[in-house]
Amino acid sequence: MSGIVSVAGVSKRFSARVSLGDRIAARLGGAVETRGVQALDGVDLAIRRGEALGLVGESGSGKSTLGRIIAGLIAPSEGRVAFDGAPVRSPRGAKLTTRVQVVFQDPFASLDPRMRIGDAIAEGPLVHGLTTRADAGAFVARWLDVVGLDPDVATRYPHQFSGGQRQRVAIARALAMQPDMLVCDEPVASLDVSIQAQIINLFLRLRRELDLTLLFISHDLGVVRHLCDRVAVLYLGRIVEAGPTRALFAAPSHPYSRALLDAVPKIGEGRVTFQAIAGEIPSPIAPPSGCHFHPRCPLAIARCAVERPALRAIGDSLTACHRAGES
Repeated sequence: MSGIVSVAGVSKRFSARVSLGDRIAARLGGAVETRGVQALDGVDLAIRRGEALGLVGESGSGKSTLGRIIAGLIAPSEGRVAFDGAPVRSPRGAKLTTRVQVVFQDPFASLDPRMRIGDAIAEGPLVHGLTTRADAGAFVARWLDVVGLDPDVATRYPHQFSGGQRQRVAIARALAMQPDMLVCDEPVASLDVSIQAQIINLFLRLRRELDLTLLFISHDLGVVRHLCDRVAVLYLGRIVEAGPTRALFAAPSHPYSRALLDAVPKIGEGRVTFQAIAGEIPSPIAPPSGCHFHPRCPLAIARCAVERPALRAIGDSLTACHRAGES
């Protein structure tokens, strides 16, 4: 499969808001330290045409930030993102492509509560010339049918739907832009388990029928295992492992990946003592030196604290660990 998305050396730093105390100190001539959050740190990633790539990691690891950068919603502080060889944003910050669309976690927050869903679905296609006002009704009906909703609901408002129905509306709105790729940012996290299964099956069907490429961001490893061809593991803004789903779940080579998989409950193994990952994810305001995971890693050595490990091939996966591959 040829690559459709190329992420090269992408970093993202958000400036911290200056507090009232800092502003007063600056007025009085005091030194004020400027701080920022390092959300992403030198990410390299390729997404192949037609595949479903899962992006996993703890809360605060930078998953949503990376998804928004790939979609062109925000600009990276450093690095480059290309879609089919062309940049997703202009030097002035304008989004250059409609071929990547986003499905957000909370459909109630991502839909305008004062806009009928038919108008919400048609708004983008009308602006970009994908349909006309005369044909907008039939256009909206088609995409509602694709996601399993009755076209007659186009005149309703978001509050008149259940959570699962609202997420179907959000998916229809994204698909109406006729994208080649969907960035799915925790799209089932806010739904009941039974509804989650329906939405996951919908993604599987849409991917097959519309030949979509998916970036599926999730903390639910079971969902990722079922839906995705490859998995990339993100920790504190860095990719620590990436590889085929079956290989990574069978034999993860990074200690953090192993810890994540060990935390997943398993059926049929009898009584198992659960061991959580030691400590908590460090603050992105002041991330650790060397390997970001070394303060929590049971395999850490002195080298881990001073030298950032590069991604290298270990079996079928790429792993950023100095000790990966040791027998």
